[in-house]
Amino acid sequence: MRRFNIAVLAALTLAAGLTAAPAAQAHSGRTPLGIDNCAATACHFDVPTGTYDVEVVLGGAVESSTGITGETRRALLAETAVPAGERVVRSFTVHVRTPEGEPTGAAGTAGLDLVIGGSAPALADIRVTPARHARQVFLVGDSTVCDQPGDPYTGWGQQLPQYLRRGVSIANYADSGESTVTYLGNPLLWATVQPLIRPGDLVLVQLAHNDKTTDEPTYRANLETLVAGVRERGGRPVLVTPIVRRWFNADGTLDNGTALLVNGLGVDHPAVIRSVAAAQGVPLIDLTAQTKALVESLGVEGSKALYLYNEKRDNTHTSVHGATVYAGLVRDELVARHLVPRGTVRVG
Repeated sequence: MRRFNIAVLAALTLAAGLTAAPAAQAHSGRTPLGIDNCAATACHFDVPTGTYDVEVVLGGAVESSTGITGETRRALLAETAVPAGERVVRSFTVHVRTPEGEPTGAAGTAGLDLVIGGSAPALADIRVTPARHARQVFLVGDSTVCDQPGDPYTGWGQQLPQYLRRGVSIANYADSGESTVTYLGNPLLWATVQPLIRPGDLVLVQLAHNDKTTDEPTYRANLETLVAGVRERGGRPVLVTPIVRRWFNADGTLDNGTALLVNGLGVDHPAVIRSVAAAQGVPLIDLTAQTKALVESLGVEGSKALYLYNEKRDNTHTSVHGATVYAGLVRDELVARHLVPRGTVRVG
């Protein structure tokens, strides 16, 4: 059972003399929003869409362990243990948008909502301010990437924010069921995302799982269109090969078209992505190769925990654990390829 150190929260609130900021002041950024916007294990901040820096003070009179999620089940801060009587400060940057989850999904709740979780949560203080100079990492993808609204489904993009410190935010515009064709064609998707890209923003593109009937010339052209569209805005495109499906051969390998995303027309999606990246001079995160190696190393039984096999007999979509592991692979590639400053990434 979770226990929330509300006594510590209240004491520090009184000691600091915190008062609730009027909405107009909060929106203008003159007065930071604080702990008066929290009740028990949840916080709500009445802010407009935008990007916000969040600084939290964790800890209490007894040993605690606190993690923070927000908006549509996004992992914003990994569970953090604090010894009894001590405090630690952590910070992160969060993107607030409407819809708050998938672009074609429900609008969600206005403002910024955070959930204070963990095995023994203790939030001592919190401060929310507009992020003035945050780097943005946009995600363009499908259901294996998106902010999934319902447990146990979880996209790796939903778990990626917890690996980033203050100053970098994840703007996850991945959407369930999308192919390169539908993502480009739906006005709620690429036509909405592209104008938001600012010079220097990263845009990670992982679209393949739903291009089941897309021929190779069309698939290649669609990837090139996305790359050109990012560059047109001054952004930095990054192509990502898709995570594998957990579909084993009798010999314990994933060397088959189902696992490695070869569609019914014989289009080898990862191979085309690698080819376009090389031809266009675009950084490549080969998530297909990395997830294949990991799944094969864990074997038929061990790899079940990465996917929703036990819950749904689903070998495509990841569990919270699997999405977190795969987000860690993306984090490592972002650092290794110098796509984000090392100091903005949480490791370990």
